[in-house]
Amino acid sequence: MNSSVIVFPGSNCDRDIARALEKSNFRNKMVWHKDNELPKSDLVVIPGGFSYGDYLRSGAIAAKSNILHEVIKAAKKGCLILGICNGFQILIEAGLLQGALLRNQNLKFLSKDVCLKVVNNKNKFCNKYKKNELIKLNIAHNEGNFFTDERHLKILEDKDLIAFKYCNTNGDIDKDSNPNGSINNIAGILNDEKNILGMMPHPERMVDSIISNQDGIKLFNSLLN
Repeated sequence: MNSSVIVFPGSNCDRDIARALEKSNFRNKMVWHKDNELPKSDLVVIPGGFSYGDYLRSGAIAAKSNILHEVIKAAKKGCLILGICNGFQILIEAGLLQGALLRNQNLKFLSKDVCLKVVNNKNKFCNKYKKNELIKLNIAHNEGNFFTDERHLKILEDKDLIAFKYCNTNGDIDKDSNPNGSINNIAGILNDEKNILGMMPHPERMVDSIISNQDGIKLFNSLLN
């Protein structure tokens, strides 16, 4: 399976995701943001980091880069697109996903492991997880507070477009288990066609039991499935 990772000035998770993809036997290529051509790809990953130093607004400048025009075209043709952390912000800024990612509720940068519940496993990103499976991934963000209006929130719920929610170790989804204030504890969403996933937690950081855990591997194996 062919993958491409988009590289922006300021990105600091592009090599992490490349390593995770290669560990799962993807044939991966790194693609510079100024490129005008996207390699043949089954999966395009927009990685986490701080593209363009988060100037103006997180993801706003990166969403206007040359290669994003090609990513948008590929997405519309059904290519799988994964945006992680800053990549999620970029997907929203580019119009590939709806909503907004606001400052964390406590107005502080968060870097810690969190518990997630897999809300929807009937998609190409999560099919190796069990429905309602509890996993632990890492977050590292300043603007991860997902917000949207009531109309779009109802669509997300009714069409089963919420992939992950923040929870506690018992699986309870409540205010106390919400690290950043995201509406309804939402940690990751899909588009209508379910070929685009945006998520704030980092699955690529959880692929090695020596340094973390392996809860992220199932996401990459799902894409290969």
